[in-house]
Amino acid sequence: MPGPARADAVVLCSGGLDSCVTLALAARDHAAPAVLHASYGQRTAARERQAFERIADFYGIPPGRRRVLDLAFLGALGGSALTDPSIPVPRQEPGPGIPVTYVPFRNAHLLAAAVSWAELLGAEPIFIGAVEEDSSGYPDCRESFLAAFERAAAEGTGPGFAPRIVAPLVHRSKAEIVRLGVALGAPLELTWSCYEREDLACGECESCRLRLRGFRDAGVADPIPYASGC
Repeated sequence: MPGPARADAVVLCSGGLDSCVTLALAARDHAAPAVLHASYGQRTAARERQAFERIADFYGIPPGRRRVLDLAFLGALGGSALTDPSIPVPRQEPGPGIPVTYVPFRNAHLLAAAVSWAELLGAEPIFIGAVEEDSSGYPDCRESFLAAFERAAAEGTGPGFAPRIVAPLVHRSKAEIVRLGVALGAPLELTWSCYEREDLACGECESCRLRLRGFRDAGVADPIPYASGC
């Protein structure tokens, strides 16, 4: 495992569109961001890991400021279409309520790991690409949850460390996120959003549909290939 390195921010990076744009913002404002990725038994874990590594390479992040964690217990618990192959992935954009692709309390586990590493590094800002207003309705993407987690992190870390949960996209639409990514020169072509496939994006799952709508509304061509020819 790479040894500790100097860092001035920790960024959760799944390899998806939102986390890539979040990293672009962190890299713009911080000289030495560290990036944290997690596999949790999701269907496209290998492809997301590949996207994460390519995005980290794009931003020149050295091995000492990268970590990949195994949160396989989330998959073992089941209950989500992302981790349980017996639950079909929806073929439409999510409606009201919490969709079956929600992995219960996932962001809390990701943030807890990020806070642990940030405290070790002395890096107080912790970036997450959570989106409340134009995502799938996951409760752990809400601004109120992130604020509550920040308070809990402050209570549970050592004196002199003041963790800050930074969610710069939380009130942006997918189209706004696409436009921001383009303006920042983020490598959107390296990102992966599909919930089902690892070769070509399916273009039909709820994540692909949200992504495609965002690019369409932004007036930007989606740079990744789709099996459905989207």
